[in-house]
Amino acid sequence: MSNSSSLNEFLLLAFVDTRELQLLHFSLFLGIYLAALLGNGLIITAVACDHRLHTPMYFFLLNLSVLDLGSISTIVPKSMANFLRDTRAISYSGCAAQIFLLFFLLGGEYCLLTVMAYDRFVAICRPLHYGTLMGTRACVRMAAAAWGGSFLNAVLHTGNTFCIPLCKGNTVDQFFCEVPQILKLSCSDSYLREIGLIVFSLCLVFLCFVFIVLSYVQIFTAVLRIPSEQGRHKAFSTCLPHLAMVSLFVSTIIFAYMKPPSFSSPALDLVVTVLYSVVPPTMNPLIYSMRNKELKDALRKVISWTFFSSGNIAIALHK
Repeated sequence: MSNSSSLNEFLLLAFVDTRELQLLHFSLFLGIYLAALLGNGLIITAVACDHRLHTPMYFFLLNLSVLDLGSISTIVPKSMANFLRDTRAISYSGCAAQIFLLFFLLGGEYCLLTVMAYDRFVAICRPLHYGTLMGTRACVRMAAAAWGGSFLNAVLHTGNTFCIPLCKGNTVDQFFCEVPQILKLSCSDSYLREIGLIVFSLCLVFLCFVFIVLSYVQIFTAVLRIPSEQGRHKAFSTCLPHLAMVSLFVSTIIFAYMKPPSFSSPALDLVVTVLYSVVPPTMNPLIYSMRNKELKDALRKVISWTFFSSGNIAIALHK
């Protein structure tokens, strides 16, 4: 009988068995990963370089893009490497690192989405106090609280999970390491501590969700009172991308972990997990830039500057 101290590696869930399909999945994941890198990288560059975007909303968006890059980089590169090497293995330390980073990055993302809801609430419902409530120091403190709180949460969950004795093999029924799958390998009642910690975290998540919902109830009430149609359209255009990001993030996670057992199957579970772990970091840049003229203009400048610089370098090399 083995325990966590004698485990050197875990075996992750394989998508497919045939080599051709493994290479197909590698190509698909590579395309998704490059799209996420490009989209989030462009947003980070645009916000950092364009002084017109040095506002609280875009400051939080920059932080969100950094977290999106981190979360998708925690999962996808390892999966692509396993596809290429035709293996399912992940080291014990690699599994612990995945769990820590996912709790840290996804938790930070959810906290930032909550802060961004507060930012939109103040901007629309308390516009006269916006400069005071959302000053530079206040924004930095809120972002630091989101990062710091998610870091502490990740330390608690990771440490608690890997203190539990594991004696039911080393096969993880997921294509990356996650706490519920590791707990299935436990052979003692000590896993109940981690379940209690998860329940406590879920209560905090629910409170944040209630805060977001209540914020948007007041936002929509205030927007509908705006007399001009142009004013209402402008107010909605600043809120809808954030609301879409929250909906995508929350709905995929809820469906992944709270769907009825009758709906559960290995293939469906795998698809849903891909949806909540891979799709949001890829779609968030598209969602936020779709109806945002300021961000579109900044992205065009970044892209044109990149091509201009590349052209100058090519000419210089040719000479």
